Amino acid sequence: MNKSETVITDTANIPLTSMAADKDISRNDAMNRVLHVTWVGMGVNILLTAVKMGAGLAGGSQALVADAVHSLSDCSTDIAVLVGVRYWSNPPDHTHPHGHWRIETLITTFIGVFLAIAAVAIGWKGLTSFGKPITAQLGYIPLLAALLSVVCKEILYRWTLAEGRKVHSQAVIANAWHHRSDAISSIPVAIAIAVCMANPAFGFLDPLGALAVCIFLLKASWSILFPALSELSDKAIDTESMVEIYRIAMKVNGVRHVHALRTRTMASRVVADLHLMVDPDLSVQEGHAIAGKVKATILDHEMGVVDLLIHLEPWDGRTQGDGIEGDPRETFSIQTDN
Repeated sequence: MNKSETVITDTANIPLTSMAADKDISRNDAMNRVLHVTWVGMGVNILLTAVKMGAGLAGGSQALVADAVHSLSDCSTDIAVLVGVRYWSNPPDHTHPHGHWRIETLITTFIGVFLAIAAVAIGWKGLTSFGKPITAQLGYIPLLAALLSVVCKEILYRWTLAEGRKVHSQAVIANAWHHRSDAISSIPVAIAIAVCMANPAFGFLDPLGALAVCIFLLKASWSILFPALSELSDKAIDTESMVEIYRIAMKVNGVRHVHALRTRTMASRVVADLHLMVDPDLSVQEGHAIAGKVKATILDHEMGVVDLLIHLEPWDGRTQGDGIEGDPRETFSIQTDN
């Protein structure tokens, strides 16, 4: 080739910048933050479940009753987070040398699945309610209950999301989006109730509000499940971040070439391995020192990499140090002229 050619296979869209570990937050502090925000969230969910269920039954609003079930499902995911954080926050041990972060991913998956089940149940209830006469008269109490849910769950979403990002917990962030989905789903419920109050002839809109809740829940479920399932299948991080890891390694003095870079995620952490080429005339100790420098530099780069395995190889003298050779084990490759 007359000029360098870059060949990149995009294998992931998981941004590494969102996985950076906050070294100022200790393990215990992170767990306490998760416990605090989740306990408060569960208390709010219990209160809103009671308010919306009572108002929905009293006012005859199927949409509001469906929304109350959604709030109840939030309680279930809160419990999952409260139990799971006591396990995934444990340090690595001899049976789990990479830590217990997969437990957090499993909890995140559970939240997504639970949300999908709740969506299907609510959607089915709404579908079977079409055409049935509305015997109850919707009033201001169901409407106020729906509006109260919008305000409370939006506040809870913003707080939980901020805490989840602060401690870099995917499960807490997923739970925050569960709160947001509850807030958003209450909006069409409030609209349906208001329209039915203005004109009872539009009573069919109340079951339609329940279907709107179903759609919002399914969308929220997929946004939670897709990243979690990608992680469980050991999907690599995004290509841009992998290139950044490669460039960091290449800047270390003594590194001639880097290839076979592979990554996978564990909750908000990244585990990677790569092959490092150095001059063949170096001693084992000198080569080991270069590899140690590469590892320390990458781990300290605030990119979320918590473990890096380096395989040291002698440089063959042919491959220039500004690219990565083609290798079937590589997630991406950059080829240049010799």
